[in-house]
Amino acid sequence: MKRLINRLLILSALMVSTNVLATVDVTNGQVKSASCAACHGVGGDSTNPMFPKIAGQHADYIVHALQAYKTAKRINPMMQATAAALSDDDIVDLAAYFSAQDGLKTLGQ
Repeated sequence: MKRLINRLLILSALMVSTNVLATVDVTNGQVKSASCAACHGVGGDSTNPMFPKIAGQHADYIVHALQAYKTAKRINPMMQATAAALSDDDIVDLAAYFSAQDGLKTLGQ
């Protein structure tokens, strides 16, 4: 029950905190995440220390990071190229998908 409430709060915060007025589609996020898996692992659970784990990361952080890569405020050639191909809806959907995964959030519980 606690996980469900946390996920609902995350999705609510995501919808309020972004400048994008979009419907969150976690299924689209999961489909779009296939290209992320090459570096970040399936579901964002990277086993390679060169690439960060994004499973369980806060949705608003993922949105902020992807938008920063897309606008070149954050510099990484691979991520900039990846983010450039994403729509604002895709970014929100990816954030919702990765934030719903077990990962970083469970470390502190």
